[in-house]
Amino acid sequence: MSAKKIKKTSKSNDTIEAISKISKAISSDLYLEDILKLIVTVTAEVMNSRICSLMLLDEKKQNLDIRATQSISEAYINKKPLSRGEGVAWKAVFENKPIVILDVTKELEYKYKDIAIKEGLVSLLCVPLAVKNRVIGVLNCYTSQPHKFTPTEINVLTSVANQAAIAIENTELMVKTKVIQEELETRKVVERAKGILMKQEALTEEDAFRRIQKYSMDRRKPMKEVAEAIIVAHEMK
Repeated sequence: MSAKKIKKTSKSNDTIEAISKISKAISSDLYLEDILKLIVTVTAEVMNSRICSLMLLDEKKQNLDIRATQSISEAYINKKPLSRGEGVAWKAVFENKPIVILDVTKELEYKYKDIAIKEGLVSLLCVPLAVKNRVIGVLNCYTSQPHKFTPTEINVLTSVANQAAIAIENTELMVKTKVIQEELETRKVVERAKGILMKQEALTEEDAFRRIQKYSMDRRKPMKEVAEAIIVAHEMK
């Protein structure tokens, strides 16, 4: 086997191993921030990137901000979020497809040329993070030399971006589910406490609720905690 074929096979094995690492991380109990950090670190290694970063879309503020990078550059880490429509990253978001820039220092749409020059960033591959056709961020890979990204490299980064998007989406769903469960539990406890007050003090349902609400505000305690205290006091009688 020629040296070129051996090198190609080795790179292919590295890519498979990298994607496997990311898949395992996503299905693990790691915190989202740790998963994202692992994604950019492993991706930087396999793509031979000077800097790899993951930016997420803040729908309220309408900007893209860095959530993870393997870079230790303070200038890059602390750069301002990209407002809606600014820079190459937003182009990837709007078009929902990979954007390739041969030299960011010469690209009109690239926002932070000063940081790119300082950090020696040249070529960029920017891939959208999409879940069910909804773009939630981008994954960036920079090289330190002019580089024409191959279709294979674009496919690899797209695959990683898709896995990252799934991890983020799953975390958001878990958080939403937990919030809904907590709201339901609070509602059940408050309903029970209301029933106790209505019976004990001959209050209407509305007055019983206001009593719990006022106590909660006066004592700066959650309504669930106040309701539980009413239930415990009733059971101790």
